[in-house]
Amino acid sequence: MLEIRWHSRAGQGAVTGAKGLADIVATTGKYVQAFAFYGSAKRGAAMTAYNRVDDKEILNHEKYMKPDYVFVIDPALVFTTDVTINHKDTTKYIITTHMTTEELKAAQPKLADKEVYTVDCIKIAQETIGRPIPNTPMLGAFMKVSGMYDIEFFKENMKRVLKKLPQKIIDANMVAIQRAYDEVK
Repeated sequence: MLEIRWHSRAGQGAVTGAKGLADIVATTGKYVQAFAFYGSAKRGAAMTAYNRVDDKEILNHEKYMKPDYVFVIDPALVFTTDVTINHKDTTKYIITTHMTTEELKAAQPKLADKEVYTVDCIKIAQETIGRPIPNTPMLGAFMKVSGMYDIEFFKENMKRVLKKLPQKIIDANMVAIQRAYDEVK
């Protein structure tokens, strides 16, 4: 089973991102879960969202997991929350930050021996979508790091997920996804 934990602040799109990923994964015949845990139900409060993906029915509905991937879409959370909790030796971290991976690892010793990828999803979202909502860029970076799906397949399916939005917002999200895919290091 593939498990993903998202660290974000309420209002940054982690829940929407987790649900969007689940929607796309479900079209491929896999079983999937997407859910969130809110400490304080107000915009800006730290929160976590989760995905599980498997070839068989998922009966575990606990928030506890040993994630294969950890997405951190608010860079401050690397320093205020233990994003490495319950990790595996093989857990991969995708973190939005303006720092290089080396700078981030030096600034946060808990990440020093971890497999960390960095990309500035907030900057990408601001420059493409016009709002600092980094969820779709994070998913673009995830497609690159994981190789889960071909980026064109992913973007075509994400267009369907976003179909209720104006076309210019959908187009901007496609640019954001591609940029994060290209820029993650």
